[in-house]
Amino acid sequence: MSESASEAASAAAEPKGGRGAQLKHTGLRSGWTTGACATAATTAAYTALLSGDFPDPVTITLPKGQTPSFALAVESQGRDHEGRTATAGVVKDAGDDPDVTHGALVRSTVRVLPAGSGVVFRAGPGVGTVTRPGLPLDVGEPAINPVPRQMMREHVARVAAACGGSGDVEITISVDHGEEIARSTWNPRLGILGGLSVLGTTGIVVPYSCSAWIDSIRRGVDVARAAGRTHVAGCTGSTSERTVVREHGLPEDALLDMGDFAGAVLKYIRRHPVDRLTLCGGFAKLSKLAAGHLDLHSGRSQVDKGFLAELAVRGGAGPDLAASVADANTGLAALQLCAAAGVPLGDLVAAEAREQALLVLRGAPVAVDVICVDRAGNVVGRG
Repeated sequence: MSESASEAASAAAEPKGGRGAQLKHTGLRSGWTTGACATAATTAAYTALLSGDFPDPVTITLPKGQTPSFALAVESQGRDHEGRTATAGVVKDAGDDPDVTHGALVRSTVRVLPAGSGVVFRAGPGVGTVTRPGLPLDVGEPAINPVPRQMMREHVARVAAACGGSGDVEITISVDHGEEIARSTWNPRLGILGGLSVLGTTGIVVPYSCSAWIDSIRRGVDVARAAGRTHVAGCTGSTSERTVVREHGLPEDALLDMGDFAGAVLKYIRRHPVDRLTLCGGFAKLSKLAAGHLDLHSGRSQVDKGFLAELAVRGGAGPDLAASVADANTGLAALQLCAAAGVPLGDLVAAEAREQALLVLRGAPVAVDVICVDRAGNVVGRG
């Protein structure tokens, strides 16, 4: 899904409360981003510091104007050598999206700073720190993205105006078990170490929008460019990653976990070019790209055996082989039929996938090559 489509879907969610809302037409519940949860927790903690009481539930305003309310799972006040603090925690509800942070406890600890200090962000346990350039945050900064930071600043200002504070605060965001959860995200590869990122542009998680994956692809390109990489590879999975490393010796920060989102890789690299792009993936998936599909997910595009039969004919297949390819159960079966007859279907698919990639790149100064592999990682086509 494109960024604009994801934003449109978010706007359609119309959330009314802290437990998410049902998306129109889909029956799926939307949820809340980590940034929205951090904003709610920060609002409650700062309110408690100034008034003595935690608002529960706490209501916030999202960037598009929705006003969800969040129940507090944690609330405490204390004092250390630097002064009084208040901590509030919200359990993230990602709705019906398979978000790895669903159910995570997001905490915010707020401390009042001297007048003129502004708002200072810190990474607590479970929140990562940026260690590589190329992200929208400076190296050394806590991995709290710009929109969540702005949301928290705005809500701190509102609480300060309502309760008589200066708005000068230190905000420490933590996520219980965040360092463990982050191992299953792109963060380590992007150079975000020690935990999760606090994300979100609308405050709303749209089920199966895949926006987080696409955003990770974009950040991967940014990190590779910032590291001076001139050759990157979009791979459909771990097998194709191993193949492209073996073929080209690319370092980890030049590998893009493309998954099914070939279009996302190509469109972003069109706007942010690198000298060379290798696309590497399973034969069946790349046959979909060859046929013009930019989303390679099995639920959204299918292997077109008729198209494969046409390619086979271009490669010298006779009528009987072409008919067998068109009638094959799977793309792999079609590939095997052609291999037995000496027809280079893998190379034909790779070459056509390269042509489709160049069409999407629209003349961007990017050299493209394509590698098709089988399930064992053996190269079965080059283009």
